[in-house]
Amino acid sequence: MSLFKARDWWSTILGDKEEFDQGCLCLANVDNSGNGQDKIIVGSFMGYLRIFSPHPAKTGDGAQAEDLLLEVDLRDPVLQVEVGKFVSGTEMLHLAVLHSRKLCVYSVSGTLGNVEHGNQYQMKLMYEHNLQRTACNMTYGSFGGIKGRDLICIQSMDGMLMVFEQESYAFGRFLPGFLLPGPLAYSSRTDSFITVSSCRQVESYKYQVLAFATDADKRQETEQQKLGSGKRLVVDWTLNIGEQALDICIVSFNQSASSVFVLGERNFFCLKDNGQIRFMKKLDWSPSCFLPYCSVSEGTINTLIANHNNMLHIYQDVTLKWATQLPHIPVAVRVGCLHDLKGVIVTLSDDGHLQCSYLGTDPSLFQAPNVESRELNYDELDVEMKELQKIIKDINKSQGVWPMTEREDDLNVSVVVSPNFDSVSQATDVEVGTDLVPSVTVKVMLQNRVILQKAKLSVYVQPPLELTCDQFTFEFMTPDLTRTVSFSVYLKRSYTPSELEGNAVVSYSRPTDRNPDGIPRVIQCKFRLPLKLICLPGQPSKTASHKITIDTNKSPVSLLSLFPGFASQSDDDQVNVMGFHFLGGARVTLLASKTSQRYRIQSEQFEDLWLITNELILRLQEYFEKQGVKDFACSFSGSMPLQEYFELIDHHFELRINGEKLEELLSERAVQFRAIQRRLLARFKDKTPAPLQHLDTLLDGTYKQVIALADAVEENQGNLFQSFTRLKSATHLVILLIGLWQKLSADQVAILEAAFLPLQEDTQELGWEETVDAAISHLLKTCLSKSSKEQALNLNSQLNIPKDTSQLKKHITLLCDRLAKGGRLCLSTDAAAPQTMVMPGGCTTIPESDLEERSVEQDSTELFTNRRHLTAETPRPEVSPLQGVSE
Repeated sequence: MSLFKARDWWSTILGDKEEFDQGCLCLANVDNSGNGQDKIIVGSFMGYLRIFSPHPAKTGDGAQAEDLLLEVDLRDPVLQVEVGKFVSGTEMLHLAVLHSRKLCVYSVSGTLGNVEHGNQYQMKLMYEHNLQRTACNMTYGSFGGIKGRDLICIQSMDGMLMVFEQESYAFGRFLPGFLLPGPLAYSSRTDSFITVSSCRQVESYKYQVLAFATDADKRQETEQQKLGSGKRLVVDWTLNIGEQALDICIVSFNQSASSVFVLGERNFFCLKDNGQIRFMKKLDWSPSCFLPYCSVSEGTINTLIANHNNMLHIYQDVTLKWATQLPHIPVAVRVGCLHDLKGVIVTLSDDGHLQCSYLGTDPSLFQAPNVESRELNYDELDVEMKELQKIIKDINKSQGVWPMTEREDDLNVSVVVSPNFDSVSQATDVEVGTDLVPSVTVKVMLQNRVILQKAKLSVYVQPPLELTCDQFTFEFMTPDLTRTVSFSVYLKRSYTPSELEGNAVVSYSRPTDRNPDGIPRVIQCKFRLPLKLICLPGQPSKTASHKITIDTNKSPVSLLSLFPGFASQSDDDQVNVMGFHFLGGARVTLLASKTSQRYRIQSEQFEDLWLITNELILRLQEYFEKQGVKDFACSFSGSMPLQEYFELIDHHFELRINGEKLEELLSERAVQFRAIQRRLLARFKDKTPAPLQHLDTLLDGTYKQVIALADAVEENQGNLFQSFTRLKSATHLVILLIGLWQKLSADQVAILEAAFLPLQEDTQELGWEETVDAAISHLLKTCLSKSSKEQALNLNSQLNIPKDTSQLKKHITLLCDRLAKGGRLCLSTDAAAPQTMVMPGGCTTIPESDLEERSVEQDSTELFTNRRHLTAETPRPEVSPLQGVSE
């Protein structure tokens, strides 16, 4: 807790969901009372005007009913409130209220009450001015040196200064080069108006120059007749501060000099009357409002600056004198005399938190107790520490952080996928070419054992599969409740998903005695969608561009029993051939040998082989499990299809590069479009019209280019997403073939999947190529390394998009080569030691130099040659051609 705090003297909350800004707060003796006490006047954007006179019984009390003197609904948003001598014939103070299209001046008076309810206050409208232009802000003062009365100057949103001599309108002038309104202030010593333009320049205009300049209402007529009845409006002085200003305030300590204070977004400036910088202060935080004031006792000018960190700083010139903490972020701050208490700081936040406070400190009454001093026996502490570490280690080995049975019994999640299609398809807005896209109903059942809080079910499937609903919330207020939800899954776009697995994840909180809010936990349940959801029976084709052969150790199984719903013919001669037609358009053929224990999958696209190959292996495993066979195994003895895999990587990378170029072009055209807009806007606002010089034609052409580039970026993003899905399918297939080829265990396959299939999505900032390259490089330098030199990791801490894919393809080839030479995947540090064991088959050592790596690439290229390039004479001692299948 901070020692230096703003001591709360009085505070209140204004209205309900009202908004306020820096011009909505004012402190003055608005009712002209004899004691000279200030009143707090607050206006809101909702149109309410409130006047407060705080009288707390003790410090820190909230607002009482008698503190609110007056509350009026003006029905128009209040932009600014000021108090001054605005009525002719009297020097009494009156209230000026600025609306967006109206300026009203009121007289506030109070009458003594005869009962305990106190005095009664009322507002009387003295006069009002209807504005022809939308107002932004206003300032007041004795313009032109007039004594005994105040004039009002209003700045409109389009850059017009409108001067009102109390009940009458004097004149209006347009600021030159105006684009956006800025803060406005009046200097009585120099008789000039000071503002900050959109060019980030502090500008000063003399009142006499404004008065004798060309009338703004007659500007168009004067330009047409080329007759100058007045002088041109010129600026007195300018100063470039390089940032937009939040507020301007002018303080005169004596009549000999005055200072212009400007609060920027990052700096605080103090200027002389002629625009020279007296001093400036760079701020380390974002300010919200400020207020310079004269310190009579010290003979200096202090400045209150509030920021967005709920802090209020008091500066004497550039020296920080005090810092205090506020309960809110103020948008306006004032200092006044309230209830005979001088120097009260009044702050107002944008949501209506009004507080009166003073600066002070609170002494800390807490005293730390004396620490019991006793000698420590470090030997006993070491023995106790070792015992505790042993207990922790044993518990972690046996049951983890908490008991496994308890964690699993909290909530039971089960998923059931309907074996049949929905009678009425739930597919909507599909982009698949077929007439009717089927949908399948999935039911998720949740059963709790204990009371659970904030249970949320999230379901995810691989795109382009789509869910009718993917988010559900539950409340398990009593034990042993069962909740069931249903949703449908369908194929939305015309390409094949990379997986048919879905995941149902439930996050919940389990309350305990020590933690009523609950311990957050997550449980998940995976489910598998049927192949028929995205695939139909098709005509088999015996010729295709891409083929892979899966070997088994058991006798062949009839495809009709493996895929009962995809048989197009019932002839016994054709049970070893089956065709699949995906809804996205791909066609895959599955052939089973009658005599050998092999199955062949072939298709025109390499990535389309994945789903059918995976389904075949899964269904073979389920078939032999039902038969009671436990030693069933699959293998792959063909050449690794890296060339086809590399083509998909290159295509995906090419789309990424194309998207980056399109985004750069779109950014350039957007900058050009905004520049032309600024030039046109300057031409349209110029007093002397100049020819457009085909800027409108250039604007239209640039706009069409921006739209065309935006469409191209969107189209490229769709193609990139589709290419990434195909790349994931091919990656799954390559991982499967590597696992079958080298007979990898489930843990080793999981390491491959973690390296080739990172969890994050593919984006322009962090893409698949650089992520996978870093993961494979890590494997090559740890568990697959040959020497200690390779274990010196020198990976970059920041992943950037590579120039090309040659390095990635080189590392993938090297990974397969080292696996072929006996390397094994492992995450333990012990396995990362240099491999000194004898490789099977008398494999040669892995070379170190780049020259030797190139020779390895050549050898591995020959080793992993595409199957379709092999001639019929290529010797295959362990592979015989399929019987019963015509090539």
